[in-house]
Amino acid sequence: MSDHPSTRGLPFGVRPDPTGPGQESVWRYPRPPALEQEERRIRIVHRGVVLADTTRALRVLETSHPPSYYLPPADVATEHLEAAGGGSVCEWKGTAKYWTVAVGGERLQRLGWSYPRPTRRFGRLADHLAFYAAPFDEVTVGDEQVEPQPGGFYGGWVTSWVKGPFKGGPGSWGW
Repeated sequence: MSDHPSTRGLPFGVRPDPTGPGQESVWRYPRPPALEQEERRIRIVHRGVVLADTTRALRVLETSHPPSYYLPPADVATEHLEAAGGGSVCEWKGTAKYWTVAVGGERLQRLGWSYPRPTRRFGRLADHLAFYAAPFDEVTVGDEQVEPQPGGFYGGWVTSWVKGPFKGGPGSWGW
């Protein structure tokens, strides 16, 4: 996407970052969100343990958010996952279940989530796993180390080809 939308219909004061060739603006992502196949390789490594390695991920694209990536359970080292209890509800995807990651004596609480019975629109997400990027040593899409979505609440992954500004940072809670 080489252009960005006008500021019409955007939250007051929000101006989309410019995009160049091969880049996309989160302000062009739809609401309700879209679900699409991700063809780039996704890897998550922590303390030398490969927790996930896939070329079969799905990504959710929602206005103002960097993509969240959902990995098929067959490509995740599920022996390092423990059910975390509790849950939350997404108006689009349904009821989420949370996961704790245990690696080498370290327990990273509630860093993953899944939708065991997603809404019909997001049925392809069934049992796929998503993770926050921040706590892990390495989280890559393609060959690029990702940055976590600002603010620590949402689980999007920021890469050089995705432009914001992104919901989650200071002043964005009302978006």
